[in-house]
Amino acid sequence: MKKLLLASAATLLATAATAEDVKLGVLLGFTGPIESMAVNMGAGAELAVKEVNDSGKFMDGATVVPVRADSTCIDSAAATAAAERLITSEGVAGIMGAACSGVTGAVLANVARPNGMVMISPSATSPALSEAEDDGLFFRTPPSDARQGVVMAEILKEKGINSVALTYTNNDYGKGLADSFQAAFEGMGGEVTISAAHEDDKADYSAEVGALASAGGEILVVAGYADRGGAGIVRASLDTGAFDTFHFPDGMVSDATIGKFGADVDGSGGQLPGSDSPGAEKFAEVVGDAFDPTSIFSAESYDAAAILLMAMQAAGSTDPKVYKDKVMEVANAPGEAILPGELGKAMEILAAGGDIDYVGATAVEFLENGDSAGSFREVVMDGGQFKTVGYR
Repeated sequence: MKKLLLASAATLLATAATAEDVKLGVLLGFTGPIESMAVNMGAGAELAVKEVNDSGKFMDGATVVPVRADSTCIDSAAATAAAERLITSEGVAGIMGAACSGVTGAVLANVARPNGMVMISPSATSPALSEAEDDGLFFRTPPSDARQGVVMAEILKEKGINSVALTYTNNDYGKGLADSFQAAFEGMGGEVTISAAHEDDKADYSAEVGALASAGGEILVVAGYADRGGAGIVRASLDTGAFDTFHFPDGMVSDATIGKFGADVDGSGGQLPGSDSPGAEKFAEVVGDAFDPTSIFSAESYDAAAILLMAMQAAGSTDPKVYKDKVMEVANAPGEAILPGELGKAMEILAAGGDIDYVGATAVEFLENGDSAGSFREVVMDGGQFKTVGYR
């Protein structure tokens, strides 16, 4: 039923478009291992679109129509087909997405570059994407896992944890994060007793957990997905008594983890992209009770959609080959600082030929390669809920 509703929503959005509309692709993993996260990610992107539309200031009054497509997160063929549909059938002017590193790389190489399409991903974090050939078309609002690995190692060492077992989902995201973390943790004097990949969607993870437990470690680091294999690893660990305390990177800091495990994993920690900047507070105000403004990658999705539309406004064009050179310009200093809720103001400044510095919900600042410098929110599971304990 959920898949049917998502498809229906995308169809309605597409059929509502007129010749004067500007379509924006929203390419996320609406099914697959991050589908619980994608709900609020899509809502974040569409909130930015609504704010721009409500202002009436975009491209002399043009209306932006978000068009959803499913990247699945795990099926590169399906993701590239979805991206092709967005470009060739829907005629989108930009893509907010994709979600998940492997399919994002595939869409970039096989669809975006050949078609000269700008992509801003709110959640693809693999370090490999930092070096991808992109012709200046690819950006991302979350920081790379090269940085997350270091932050994760710092958190664990500061807690006095000196040895860990490590498991990761067997894809670009999991492998990149695991390698980054292991190098950082061992460089700080820690020991990774085992680093083992796991496959998603298995019925039984007892063999994987048995190997992890045999290797030992004070806690288990689970670089996986809360809707797939990561959850299976945690469940098998709890059921067998192999581990009862975990560390969760961003793919596990999800409502799904809370719903499946709650207080059973109290004392476990983790981190996800996040900021305590004024923009984060303002984002919460703008969201209100529409959805949880602290949900993973929802703020990054809002920022990605907003930057795409501001770049178009700055260029006076919805042609990706024209406005791609404005993405860095609107996102970075110098210029008037723009926070969530101020997208209409940004459109006015840009239309008048002025400069803006989009701070946004996540304190966006793009590096030369299109990566976000970014920051992380540290959380602990307490009383069955993820609670924020600091920022890094």
